[in-house]
Amino acid sequence: MINLDIHPCFNAEVKGRFGRVHLPVAPKCNILCNYCNRKFDCVNESRPGVSSAVLSPPQAIAYLEKVLAAEPRITVAGIAGPGDPFANPQETMETLRLIRRRYPELLLCLASNGLGLPPYLGELAELQVSHVTVTINAVDPEIGAKIYSWVRDGKKTHRGREAAEILLARQLATIAGLKAKGIVVKVNTIVIPGINDLHVEAVASKMKGLGVDLLNCMPVFPNADTPFGDLPEPEPEKMAEIQAAAEEYVPQMRHCTRCRADAVGLLDADRTEELRGCLSACSQLPPPMDETRPYVAVASREGMLVNLHLGEASSFQIWAQEGQGFRLLEERPAPSAGRGDHRWWALAETLKDCRAVLVSAIGDTPRVILTEAGTVPLEMTGLIEMGLQAVYDSGEVAFFKARRGGLAEGCPGKGLGSGCG
Repeated sequence: MINLDIHPCFNAEVKGRFGRVHLPVAPKCNILCNYCNRKFDCVNESRPGVSSAVLSPPQAIAYLEKVLAAEPRITVAGIAGPGDPFANPQETMETLRLIRRRYPELLLCLASNGLGLPPYLGELAELQVSHVTVTINAVDPEIGAKIYSWVRDGKKTHRGREAAEILLARQLATIAGLKAKGIVVKVNTIVIPGINDLHVEAVASKMKGLGVDLLNCMPVFPNADTPFGDLPEPEPEKMAEIQAAAEEYVPQMRHCTRCRADAVGLLDADRTEELRGCLSACSQLPPPMDETRPYVAVASREGMLVNLHLGEASSFQIWAQEGQGFRLLEERPAPSAGRGDHRWWALAETLKDCRAVLVSAIGDTPRVILTEAGTVPLEMTGLIEMGLQAVYDSGEVAFFKARRGGLAEGCPGKGLGSGCG
């Protein structure tokens, strides 16, 4: 039985004894808030939406293993961006599945705007995700329209009051669904002077009716180059007044540290800076390959070098290991362009007997689709034979770290780098 009381963000009494790690596997976001500026690689800021690197699900598990060895007091693995977990549902759900299989004792936690969460309620409950935070800044669409620049639902982008209405309806459905599944829910409300600071009590009242367990009133963080960049951060005295009023409805969180999307350690003893090298090194690891697949595909212009972007390749060479060397078996045509994601799923079918595909570069969408289908995309430039050697002989992992920069340029070797142990 998992002890729900050891989550430091939901229980201030344990924040000095138990810690959390945020796994930054979700770079995309499905809304744009007027206070948000997500600098993934900004190492000098501690706030939500910031991460020094983005991990794939297998990379996240490799990183988690290192983190738990370095800080055994961590009891919670969470996903909080740097975008929204459910703007990146494949990466989010796969990461949760891997964690639950590998570390059944860990609490699983998510932080989301709620827009894309409802279709995953059933699986979240099955995976025993115990704590979810939903950011709700307004329960009045007129106020919400001032806070959100746009909301993207599926492939359609909405603006103004319509966007705020869609988001709010989905947020309320999300919370109702989470509570129906027995999941502990915290709501974050960003307090924005002159926008929603007089509206927080209404938010708290609505959340009480939904059975929300905890409310975290967070002062807006003024970010340069955003519509709210010139607004002042609310004074502590003003925040205390707002929290006192909201507490009449929902218990308040008063120990929030405005964690980064790659935060790690205890709230009182954060180790994000110390483990940044480990995070960066793990973000370079290629995903594990299915060695039951016998072949490797190659994107090449002339048949000697890996030198084509995945999207440029009209065909792929198919190579096999033979004795101490390699043999070119055939050349397979690539699916035609212009069909969106269907093109990449068709390519995954074309390469279904290949454990990897060597390319000079690849976009995010085909990378996710091919990896999910079991063909690992590996970026490199240089001799085909060197790439094949690395794949088949499990050569240095770092071989594929210098993406777009030539063969293993600047590579330190097999180790995971600073901070990994």
